Amino acid sequence: MAVAIAMALVAAGCSSADTAEQAAPVAQRPAASPAVTGAAIGKAPPVDPAWPRWGFTHTGVSANNVTQQFEQVVAGTLARTPMPQNQHIMGFGALNPQPRPKEFYWEDLDSRTNLMKLSGGTQIMTLCCAPDWMKGGPEGPTTDAGWSDHLEDAPYPQHFDDFAKLSATVAAKYRDVKYFMVWNEFKGFWKDHSKPADFKGYTTLYNKVYDAVKAVRPDAMVGGPYLGFDSNKTGKSELRGPWGVVNQNALDAFEYWFKNKKGADFVVVDGASLTDAHEMLPDAFGALSKFSAVTTWLRKKTDDMPVWWSEWYFVPEDKTTWPEPMRLAVQAASMIEFAKSGATTALYWNPQAKQGACQGCMWDPLTGAELPTGKLIADFATWFPAGAELEPVTSSDPNVRVLAQPRRLLMVNTLGAKTTTTVDGESFTLLPHEIRWSDR
Repeated sequence: MAVAIAMALVAAGCSSADTAEQAAPVAQRPAASPAVTGAAIGKAPPVDPAWPRWGFTHTGVSANNVTQQFEQVVAGTLARTPMPQNQHIMGFGALNPQPRPKEFYWEDLDSRTNLMKLSGGTQIMTLCCAPDWMKGGPEGPTTDAGWSDHLEDAPYPQHFDDFAKLSATVAAKYRDVKYFMVWNEFKGFWKDHSKPADFKGYTTLYNKVYDAVKAVRPDAMVGGPYLGFDSNKTGKSELRGPWGVVNQNALDAFEYWFKNKKGADFVVVDGASLTDAHEMLPDAFGALSKFSAVTTWLRKKTDDMPVWWSEWYFVPEDKTTWPEPMRLAVQAASMIEFAKSGATTALYWNPQAKQGACQGCMWDPLTGAELPTGKLIADFATWFPAGAELEPVTSSDPNVRVLAQPRRLLMVNTLGAKTTTTVDGESFTLLPHEIRWSDR
């Protein structure tokens, strides 16, 4: 009943097209560039129709951290389009779940999983990070040096078994959670990205966690290695494109894990369209082809296992703020790359806040109403779920990217100028960086 009441109270979020019309100036139309034509359609690997596709990760602040009424409003918004929701077992909104070897603290995880249930989400957990006593710190909620200093440290090898036991305890307690990702971005296993990662150490930890979780939950779906596919402008690598080259150390780490893992139900990576030097090559939209290239490489290397993007990033990291219509257009185009290249799952890292401006947030920090980012993810979840049949529909203007299924299509204008294009035999005029959904 709380969800139903909340749904009635939620204000409708504004559409991406409306935002574009209000905020984006009309600029001179540049010539079409082959770099922005987007990925070709590749058939996704077969998965169960209920497989999670488009969703998000709860971070330091989420709806359960405000008020009960606010949580109900956000839950009602999310319940309109249920989607996968991910939570880390420690950090990112959850305090230490095992402050001492024989003492557990479940309040934060209970609160987050209750929000997932209230909103009808498919529950996912990331088995990271490790309690402080497993990595050289004292027993208790945090180390004396502070939470942020040691959260990303890996457990010491002598505590790998302890972390595996904690992971199994989590899996046994939260039986509604079906999907588990092991660790996060090789934290503590790859401190200097110019050198090889400790992929042997990570793989040892992964195998212990995999065995422990499967022992108590044979039904659980477990994946790894949750490895960041960093890229640079130049360098030696077997995976490269106009967007740059993937760090060969990342590829080597992935291949070692894949060859030596005990098992996996899916593979997990993350990454940014930008290089480590914050370059977008050849431009913001052209750089997105990295996501397709990595997905294609992973599918080939793993004999077409389901590919998860646990996080993905596409905005400048140098404090440059894009106008919201452009940010949304780049996000939509990145999701088109995932869909066309056959990624099975993509989880948005939701940068939620309690107050103030919140670019990229899925709901309003004050009212809980759906924001354009939340609507965009919900629209993808609605129209391009797991197993959706994609159809090869093109645009007469290559600057307009298109994603289509038999009953619905999406158009994204990558230009900062108004443009007219023919798609599916129909003429459309799109505003600068407009996102347009259309029936077929």
